[in-house]
Amino acid sequence: MKLQQIILASLLAGGAVLTTGCRDDWSEMNQDPSNITTSSPDYLFTQAVLKFEPSDYTYWFYNAPEFYYFAQMGVPTGSVSETYNQASGGTGLKSTVLRTYANEIDATLAKMDEGERASYTWTSAAADVLSIYLGIYDTDFIGDIPYTEAGSVRVGGPLTPKMDKVKDLYDLWLTNLEKDMQTFASAKTASTATQQDLVYQGSMSKWAKLANSLRLKIAARLYNEDPTRAKEIAVAVATAEVGYLDSDSDDPTQGESMIFNKGSENTSSSDYVYHWGNDVLISTAPSQTLMNFMLDNRDPRVRFVFTKNSWNSKIVQGFLDAGKYDQIPSFVLENCNISEDHKTFLNWKSEKDGEAWGEPWVRYVGLPQEYQASKEAKYNEYFNYSAEGYSKLDADHAYRPYSRFNQEMIRGRVTTQIPTLPGDNIIQDQDEHPWYGMYMTAAETNLYLAEFAELGANLPKTAQEYFSRGLELSVKEYNEVAALNKIPYYGTTYNYDPNEKVIDLQNGEIDAMLAHSDYQLNGTQSENLEKIYLQQMIHFFLNPIDQWTTARRSGCPTFSSGIFKRVDYAGAANGNMPASAFPRRVAISEISPSNKMYQIYTDSYKEQGYTIGTSDMTKLNSERIWQDKNAPQYGAGPQVK
Repeated sequence: MKLQQIILASLLAGGAVLTTGCRDDWSEMNQDPSNITTSSPDYLFTQAVLKFEPSDYTYWFYNAPEFYYFAQMGVPTGSVSETYNQASGGTGLKSTVLRTYANEIDATLAKMDEGERASYTWTSAAADVLSIYLGIYDTDFIGDIPYTEAGSVRVGGPLTPKMDKVKDLYDLWLTNLEKDMQTFASAKTASTATQQDLVYQGSMSKWAKLANSLRLKIAARLYNEDPTRAKEIAVAVATAEVGYLDSDSDDPTQGESMIFNKGSENTSSSDYVYHWGNDVLISTAPSQTLMNFMLDNRDPRVRFVFTKNSWNSKIVQGFLDAGKYDQIPSFVLENCNISEDHKTFLNWKSEKDGEAWGEPWVRYVGLPQEYQASKEAKYNEYFNYSAEGYSKLDADHAYRPYSRFNQEMIRGRVTTQIPTLPGDNIIQDQDEHPWYGMYMTAAETNLYLAEFAELGANLPKTAQEYFSRGLELSVKEYNEVAALNKIPYYGTTYNYDPNEKVIDLQNGEIDAMLAHSDYQLNGTQSENLEKIYLQQMIHFFLNPIDQWTTARRSGCPTFSSGIFKRVDYAGAANGNMPASAFPRRVAISEISPSNKMYQIYTDSYKEQGYTIGTSDMTKLNSERIWQDKNAPQYGAGPQVK
């Protein structure tokens, strides 16, 4: 059923949907919402899923680039500068929106008789799970938040909800998730559940596994404060009767991971289907350290997270035809076999370091991370590619030498232009596709279990078994999400360059990747933990707040790493940006006295030790959120407790 049909059905049935933003979702109704008095829990739940949004435009436009920078996974396309460590504010509380619906669902259930209520208790548990997911998201940004009383005005709660401490919320969420697991295990579902549940189509077993797995997400954040309890939670998750997210279905939308889209059509807002239409991350590129690490280990995820550069073989030949051999970037040339007279592109080199190479691997390039690298002549071919004498055939045709973030993995309305030579037909991929988001997955669960096994938790499997499983699942999940979102070059070469290859996952690639030493837990405990944390961060490219959280709590990448070294920007020559000058929380603007929550926020931030309105990044490093207070400094590496 299309999303618009589901929502319309809920409205016709009298679902009292609550609006929390400026858009009026009742605008298509030809009746007064105040006249609607009866809610249906499953229809309310559908609307809650519609409003579930930890991945909005402002998050990707403002926060995501910064989080990639702080974790040293990304680089500004203008090179690292004095603003590399600057932090924006947060994106607003996401959990409050879901709490509004969860409270309304609970109030509606309370009015039902016991027999009727039994068919809908799953909606309360599912709304709670989604609320907790967003609560973790919010507390990762800012620490203490209003939660237990948030969104409760319509059911008799306060207009100005109290602030809840992160520690207390972790306790509450862990308790609630256990209750939710029990609810799902014994749930009797209404016949409409398969249509109203856009996440799991009414599968209570999958909801139970998601609830159980979310406990690991909390345990990972709890470790630096209470390692014993965190490991106990990991054991409980791994041995729980309901199981945890561990699917390897070829189609993740049919598996256990939380991967779904909100519909193929919706008339109230196309953003629900396609996400948004504006560009993001156009000034962010993968760091050279990250790119080389993934390429050296033949990690297929590099093709799904990032774009190919502009240098297909026809572009290379075009420069040779124009007598501009010396304007082809050196890192492109080193992957080419070219005739001795520099007139003919023969082929891409098929082997590198004793392994298969060529297309599509040769098209992925990261940017140097040196401070103000764009001002150094040796890096001109990376940063000055549109200037005369660099990667340019005429005034209108400059060819980007590096990769960028693949926007079609996070939004469904993107126009991609395929690089072509002057005079050739313009080739564009302009199709709009419903967007599939990737949230909590089986890969994430297994990578957490690998972490806790390495930390000494008494789990059923070894750290290596969980680690290999997590990596396998991560590649499969990224491959399938790339297929669902129909990103450029997936399943097509656009019939332009005869040497072009698709980016689809190929047989044997996962095994080849896993055979590399960097993907094996064959070192000391510290080295093994570093490998696990690095892989968690790579898996979290579609969830930047999780990537940043992992960098904070792990101290990875490390300054002393033998596989993925963090660049040190301390000292005047490097921008005076030591590790202690990189933020650990987002900035908080001055609070207007007219804000009804003014005193509550002011008192809470004071109690947490925050400086409001500061632009001093060292304060944003030292004034940490509760779960980050005992974590290692950036670059210091893992600590075992």
